Amino acid sequence: MIIVDQALAARAAEGNPVRVGMIGAGAMGRGIARQMLQHFPGLRLVAIANRTPANAARAYADAGAEAVSVESVDALEDARRQGRYAITDDATLLCDAPSIEILIEVTGTVEYAAGMVLRAFEHGKDVVLMNAELDGTIGPILAERARAAGVRLSACDGDQPGVEMNLYRFVKSIGLQPVVCGNIKGLQDRFRNPTTQKGYAEQWGLGVEMVTSFADGTKVSFEQAIVANATGMRAPQRGLYGWEHREHVDALTTRYDPDALLRMGGIVDYVIGAQPAPGIYVIGHADGEYERHMMALYKRGDGPLYCFYTPQHLCHFEVPISVGRVALCDDIVLSPLDGPMVDVVAVAKRDLRAGERVDYIGGYMTYGTCENSDVTARDRLLPMGLADGCL
Repeated sequence: MIIVDQALAARAAEGNPVRVGMIGAGAMGRGIARQMLQHFPGLRLVAIANRTPANAARAYADAGAEAVSVESVDALEDARRQGRYAITDDATLLCDAPSIEILIEVTGTVEYAAGMVLRAFEHGKDVVLMNAELDGTIGPILAERARAAGVRLSACDGDQPGVEMNLYRFVKSIGLQPVVCGNIKGLQDRFRNPTTQKGYAEQWGLGVEMVTSFADGTKVSFEQAIVANATGMRAPQRGLYGWEHREHVDALTTRYDPDALLRMGGIVDYVIGAQPAPGIYVIGHADGEYERHMMALYKRGDGPLYCFYTPQHLCHFEVPISVGRVALCDDIVLSPLDGPMVDVVAVAKRDLRAGERVDYIGGYMTYGTCENSDVTARDRLLPMGLADGCL
């Protein structure tokens, strides 16, 4: 942020803001639009695509702006030249529009989003994902396609994977070896469903399927798989440890086995009920006598494990920062390495009958959990992101 805020301010002062398109206008998309229009003059949200255009119009209206509906690239570009915002139900227009420099994908879909991201690459556009389901399913494939196209693919600040990666980079930069990247959850009940979560979703204006995926553990599994695929870390076991831990995360340094963490090359994990919630943590390892002596001086304990944490993740508030990092600083928040390390596989919430079609993420039939990719391939496990509609 120390660099990117100045870079964005410079583009605003030049009267040349970064031209951005966004695919998706749900609760998170509307929040991103509001942030960009009201607080980031260095970014210009040229157009929003949503399969229900009224939601795209609402995203602009909630930010105090009006938009015009367009049905072609030419019409989108005309609106931009006139200083008007554009909405459409055809996301390919944003992928194809020459003036748009970078796209934000925030639909939470897998197949649809994959098509749009690949099309954006073909047209030379960088992409910022706020779509853990897509990233956790085929992120390594998309990253390879991005490299081949000479563009950048990045997850975002604000969502837990990006916040974890920022802290991972810090821990590594001070000379410690990151051995755990962790997420802090308030609750988990793998048998939650859209019926049980309806009231909470309505209270906060969120999609009930998304809320269900939070509660049943699917979302945290996608988030931690993304981190594993960007760091080379692994799952310590199917489903991760996922301990209930009603203390501060600093106390986790006595719960993990340092030698086991080093043997595994680092792991991803989460805990339930820890403080500070709803933040994230990274545990670093230090071997040297001097490093451990100085960490004790700085009140970080006796080692060899040291816990660092960020006490919050602010979702849509932070996503515009990611756009500036990628577009202006060539700084990818996080992106998968060469191949997958951890997958999210589907597990039944109830007994399934022969011939039943599996329902959607955040539904009644399955939840997602982490498994190492070599085990997924060996045991022919079903990826959660591809389970919808399977027999």
